[in-house]
Amino acid sequence: MSPAPSPHTPERSSDPALLRRVALSSLLGTVIEYYDFLLYGTMAALVFGELFFPESDPTVGTIAAFGTLAAGYVARPLGGAVFGHFGDRLGRKSMLVLTMALMGVASFLIGVLPTYGTIGVAAPVLLVLFRVVQGVAIGGEWAGATLMVVEHADPKRRGLWSGVMQMGSPIGFLLSTVAVTLASLLPRDSFLSWGWRVPFLFSAVLLGIGLYVRVSISESPLFRQAAQESGAGGAPGVPLAQVLRRPRNLVLACAVGIGPFALTALISTFMLTYATAIGYATSEVMTGLLFTSVTGLVSIPLFSALSDRVGRRAVVLGGAAGIVLLAFPVYALVDARSTTLLILGMVIGQVVQSAMYAPLGPLLSEMFGTRVRYTGASLGYQLAALIGGGFTPMFAGSLLSGSEDIRSTPLVVLAVVCGLVTALAVWRTAETRGRDLSAEDPEDPATPDEQPRTRTTSRGAEA
Repeated sequence: MSPAPSPHTPERSSDPALLRRVALSSLLGTVIEYYDFLLYGTMAALVFGELFFPESDPTVGTIAAFGTLAAGYVARPLGGAVFGHFGDRLGRKSMLVLTMALMGVASFLIGVLPTYGTIGVAAPVLLVLFRVVQGVAIGGEWAGATLMVVEHADPKRRGLWSGVMQMGSPIGFLLSTVAVTLASLLPRDSFLSWGWRVPFLFSAVLLGIGLYVRVSISESPLFRQAAQESGAGGAPGVPLAQVLRRPRNLVLACAVGIGPFALTALISTFMLTYATAIGYATSEVMTGLLFTSVTGLVSIPLFSALSDRVGRRAVVLGGAAGIVLLAFPVYALVDARSTTLLILGMVIGQVVQSAMYAPLGPLLSEMFGTRVRYTGASLGYQLAALIGGGFTPMFAGSLLSGSEDIRSTPLVVLAVVCGLVTALAVWRTAETRGRDLSAEDPEDPATPDEQPRTRTTSRGAEA
């Protein structure tokens, strides 16, 4: 019979108060990171085309603004690789402090950046540069924040605690939406001259709060154990090389995330462009975005906790099937030109997105060993963000440009295709719920039928 798990096992935190502080730190950090990152997406749809690309026609200006949005997503895998490397070798905590500082500084500098009318072509160049810095920062943030929670938590409640951290995404989006909504109440001239800058400058306040909380938490117990066992750092050699040596998990992790990121782009970032093009007022769409943020606050922790009970695969697969089946009805509601139906369609889309997105934290963390977990989980997530979220608004804008009769059919097809990619990937991924995260080389989750659902480790933990 296996021995009873020690209260000091590195599989989980023995101090509930410590776990709550870690979860709060990760939540606040994620709120700040997503506030800054998603704020840019909203401003790209509202004003950046006019302020930084004024010589373009309106359609091309919008595509160019979304191109700078994509630049941030392109930088995310770079950030994932860089911070993943040092996070696996030096520790999770120090990388999280650095990513938060980078994001806050980049956002503040966007807030004080002169426009094209003042400094000419240097304005869009610097805008892209700061967006790249944002992308690098958020590329390292998500995995580090997730791992700090997952590696402290009880194996049976990883989904629940990860769900607390992942609430940072809708909270950050909610804060950014509220900030933009308030700023947009200004007269148009005031909003264009200085009002759009205020939400970016506010990020400095959030940064101070986040850094104060984040520096007070302790390092991941699993990383400390790995560092002690290796004698020097948590990961020998180059973690990225080890991940790429067996790339199947990385490919699956990326493919699973494409659906939720694409849907986020379609129902949030690009919805401002599409809905206003077919006749909605900006205020109506912003109201819809507020409702989707609140919906995410409820649905993400619920689906995360559900993944602890029924498994990660079942929840993600249900969400992927939902978007395949509901993409057309959702856009039919949007196309009805009714504010109520617009909000309803966006809320339905958010619920489906949450089902795909919520289990990603524990799922991706459980797919990689401790010494390469930061690198593997971060790269998988950020490549999915690049493919699903970075290029979707630009691609969607290209599909609709040049047409006087704007129809949602291309957007429906795009959503369905991305949902099918996620469904196929999660179908090929074995259940990871409850795995022993201290295992140096977890089983390859490529084929569901190849692994038993549970096993007992030498620590007595169910995996």
